[in-house]
Order: sequence, then C-alpha cells, then structure tokens
Amino acid sequence: MTTAAPQTSQRTGILLAIAAFAVFASHDALIKYLGGSYAVFQIMFFSVMFGFPPIALSMSAASALDNFRPHHPWWLAARTLCTVVGMACGFYAFTTLPLAEAYAILFATPLLVTALSVPMLGEVVRLRRWIAILVGLLGVMIVLRPGTTELALGHAAALIAAIVGALASIIVRKVGPDERSAVLVLYPLTTTMVCMAVVLPFVYVPMPLQDLGLTAVIGIMAFMGQFAIISAFKRTSATLIAPMQYSQILWATLFGMLFFDEFPDIWVAVGAAVIIASGIYIVLRESKEAVSDEKPVLRTTNYRYFSGLSTDPRGSKRGGIFKRSKKSPTR
Repeated sequence: MTTAAPQTSQRTGILLAIAAFAVFASHDALIKYLGGSYAVFQIMFFSVMFGFPPIALSMSAASALDNFRPHHPWWLAARTLCTVVGMACGFYAFTTLPLAEAYAILFATPLLVTALSVPMLGEVVRLRRWIAILVGLLGVMIVLRPGTTELALGHAAALIAAIVGALASIIVRKVGPDERSAVLVLYPLTTTMVCMAVVLPFVYVPMPLQDLGLTAVIGIMAFMGQFAIISAFKRTSATLIAPMQYSQILWATLFGMLFFDEFPDIWVAVGAAVIIASGIYIVLRESKEAVSDEKPVLRTTNYRYFSGLSTDPRGSKRGGIFKRSKKSPTR
C-alpha cells in the first residue's frame, strides 16, 4: 500500500502534464485560426481579458493587499516587458508560421535558459551542457536553414519569443524567493491587458459572437493548462514533467495537418528532433544533484501567461502558485 500510492500519484502527475500540454497546443491552434482574421493585439487583448479573472481570483484569494507590493520593482519591470513582448511575438509566430515550425524554434527556450543562468544566476554550466546548448542551437539553424529558405517576420518573432521567455524565466529564478507569485503573475498580465487596450482602437475589427467566444476559450485554456501543470508538479518530479512539454509538437503537427494543410518538411522534423534531444539531455543533467545547483530549466518548465514562473512547489522559498507564503502571512 505504501508504494502503490506514490506510483498512482506519479502516473496521475504525468497524465496531468500530458493533458496540460495538449491544452496548450489547442490554445495555440485557436490563436492561429483567429490570426487569419484579426490582428495579434486584438486576440491578445480579449484572450487576456477573459483569462485574467480566474487567474486573479485564484492568486488574490490567499494574498493580503499589502502582499502585492514588489520587492524588486526593476526586475519586475524587466519581467513584465519580457512577458508583453514574448506574448506578442509568440502569438504572431503562431499566426504566420506552420505550428510545428513555430514550436521547433520556441523549444530553444530551455537551451537559452541554461545559457543565461551562467551570467544571471551564477550557475556553473560544464562542458557537456554547453555542448548540448550548441547542438540544440544547431537544430534551430536546421529548422531555419538561412540562405536556402525565405525567412519571414514570423521566424524572427519566434526567436524573440524564445529569448525573452528565457529571460523572464531567469528573472523569476533570481527574484522568486523574495517575491510573491501573485506579484510575478498579475503585474505582467495587467500590463499586457493595458498595453493591448491602448493599441486596440487602431487594429480593431468587429468580431462575431463565435470568434469572441473563441478568445474567451483561449484565455480559459491558458488558466486550465497552467493549473494542470501545477497539479502535476505536486504529484511527481520536474524531471518527469519537463520532457512532456515536447509532446506539444506532436499535437501541433496533427492540428496543422488536419486544420491548416500544414505538412512539415524533413528539415523541420530533423531540427525539432535535435532541439528536443538537447533539451531532454539538459533536463537529465540538471536532475543530477552534483551537476546543477539552480536547476533553471527544471524549475521554469512552462512559459505561457505565467512566462517562466516556477511551478515547482519545491523550487522557491515561497512555494508554488496558489500556495501561501510563510514569510508574508495574510492579515
């Protein structure tokens, strides 16, 4: 009985992670569908507007008002900028590139997290992980094939989204022990909605009720997916969950073929395989206690609206999302 319960919990955690990443892939497919008719800024505004209430309610329920004051305002401002830029670039990449191709480029984020952890976190990255990073970046070059294929703004957007997503993740690892999860999430989300509201009048196209409903589905999916990831982390280790994010490219390929007539060529498949193999290798290396102290990739597995927020309850002194801090109790 004592061994069966942990095994059941672990299986549940893995299934929750797989389900979460399937939800995220569906989320991105809906963005692509709406991108054929509306500007990215309009899609972002309504999806964040509809997704904001459940996120805000979930996070503010266990927080006193004074707990929303940031301890590191400049780092929070940098993270907020990364969130706004990353979301805009990610949404644009999904609307202009084949889904599988966009994912292949965005999967470079964990490689960049590892590289940036050296100057920003003081992490010691030894030769094997540096080789994995270089091999993964080679995989990105295989996908892009500069000089042989026409590179578009969507490719640049996906690369920028990967870079700022990695920066946001590292910032959270750097200031996470001192900041509440609510601060790290709600400030960037609020800023994103305000920025999109400013731009919206210049790009707005009237939306039928069906399309407006789809933007609500996108926002709710972001919340549901993140909640499932958090639940997964509570049941099993980050080492098992982190590789599951690569299952998104399978969903992306399927959705691309079924709904958008997208058939990835052999080079996208090869490049994606190289990137995924490098990312999984880094995860496995980080799981060894003697190799990595900060474990930046394992503790920043997902990069969605929460954009790098550590969802591992064991990865921060303040615990995971929705968990009350012992240092700053509510009054």
